[in-house]
Amino acid sequence: MDKHKVKSAIALGSNLGDSLEILVNAVKKIAQKDEIEVISCSTWHKTKPIGPPQPDYFNGCIIINTFFSPDELLEYLFYVEGEFGRERKERWGARTLDLDLILYDNLIINSENLQIPHPRMRERMFVLMPLAEIAPYWVEPVSKLKIIDLLQKLISDESVKT
Repeated sequence: MDKHKVKSAIALGSNLGDSLEILVNAVKKIAQKDEIEVISCSTWHKTKPIGPPQPDYFNGCIIINTFFSPDELLEYLFYVEGEFGRERKERWGARTLDLDLILYDNLIINSENLQIPHPRMRERMFVLMPLAEIAPYWVEPVSKLKIIDLLQKLISDESVKT
């Protein structure tokens, strides 16, 4: 069976080192892989961290076309994180580079090592805001809502909390 290109969304974050340089170089590294074509990249957003006390993050998203399966793509993203010094010490801890596979076509995957769509993407402004810049009409397959609508819902929910 021939592999076909699949559209995917990846969220990027960094809050250790020269975060903006790391993020730009991570996108370049991802684009160097023959099986991946970077279609678009959001602007970088400075955001407050979730979890233990740590520096602010820079976050963004990219849309890619890939010949990789979801598991192959995840494995490659872990490799790229490692190339930029990522260490997995504590949940939600500071990191040089965080790459999350957010969406893979319109698939819903719940395996031991991979959940797509990313299980917390609908709650995270730092994912939805940059993703809405570059893929506002992509329908998230669990909620069946467009990314722009998920962002608007999160913004209105946030305003109720404050």
